[in-house]
Amino acid sequence: MISIEDIYNQDINFLFGSGASFGLLPTLQLQVQTGVDNRRYTLEELATKFELEKDRRLVPLFMHYYANCIRPAEELRLDALTTEPGASVIKNYRTFLLTALEMVKRRKALDRRCNVFTTNYDGCFPLVADALIKEGHIDFVLNDGARGFTRRIVQARNFGSYLCHAGVFGRYQSSIPQINLIHLHGSVYWSKLEAAIRVDYDLNEKPGLLDAGARALLQPFSMALNNPAATLDDVPDTDFTDDALDEFWAKYELIPIVNPTKWKFHETVYEEHYYQMLRQLSYELEKPNPVLITFGFSFADEHIFNLVMRSLSNPRLQVFVCCFNGAEHASMEHKFKGHRNVKCLALNDGVMNFTAFNEKVLAWAHAANAPDAPPPAPGASSAAGGAEVTA
Repeated sequence: MISIEDIYNQDINFLFGSGASFGLLPTLQLQVQTGVDNRRYTLEELATKFELEKDRRLVPLFMHYYANCIRPAEELRLDALTTEPGASVIKNYRTFLLTALEMVKRRKALDRRCNVFTTNYDGCFPLVADALIKEGHIDFVLNDGARGFTRRIVQARNFGSYLCHAGVFGRYQSSIPQINLIHLHGSVYWSKLEAAIRVDYDLNEKPGLLDAGARALLQPFSMALNNPAATLDDVPDTDFTDDALDEFWAKYELIPIVNPTKWKFHETVYEEHYYQMLRQLSYELEKPNPVLITFGFSFADEHIFNLVMRSLSNPRLQVFVCCFNGAEHASMEHKFKGHRNVKCLALNDGVMNFTAFNEKVLAWAHAANAPDAPPPAPGASSAAGGAEVTA
């Protein structure tokens, strides 16, 4: 359990990984067997293997990645998510945002902000935030770091700003609750504009990189990757010509997301922004009273892991690592062994999915089963649902 009443007035940072969107968008986990201890390849493991061995199946693997992970994120629309499990994922994003906003509303500082760092490149946070704003019941800002009108440009310095209400005669000031949304691995809404990054949330006319014919050629390859009984020898080559593979790869390299093989951007402008955002995370964790809460994040990005490890020298930093299950809990305990300011959390009575995170870990006590209900006053008990959490 994370006691919200103890941390709401501190500098709060969240770090979300692909586990938050699980059920709506696929993770990088494949089903094809490695042949060792019933382990399955992840996409980054297999991509690294293919790249080292100069295997022709490398580009089809990224075609599979694009078709199953990137394109669904580009086509994501909230009004189309009426069935499970997608509807539950969106509900969980909504619940989290309401909780985070209630936390920052109660801060004593003038700048009522928190930071959400995410390695996801989907639009769950901005789309859900936009829906909340349209409802008109809560006034807040989701700051994605972009400024502009017809062309909105991302700049790191924009995360340091916030909005205030001021009285007519300047007799009072009150800041608007704000969540800084910081995409560490890029976003499907980004594009390169000369030496800058442009943000555009209207992707209705954005064409895909694979047409119907290409998807049909790719299908046997994808089916093998998703077959729990398959080994690498069962994954066939494709019938794409070399020219077709080269044409796809040239377009794929322009997508503004981290390449899973080396966790780097292809474009220099994106990579520079990536390191600026890592510095932003480092800066936040060096503050006098920072809190970092991670969810759905495996620390596979070595840059982020090393940055957090270095930041643990700050004795005032509190880190809560929310683990999906017992195995991940053991893994995280090993990673952060010896660091007393890290708590690895796991549920004793099941897996920690996004619903459990909202209801049992980051929850106001009486609102555990009613996410839209007003939270208790600061200082109230915070034992949501009596959940047992291993720390």
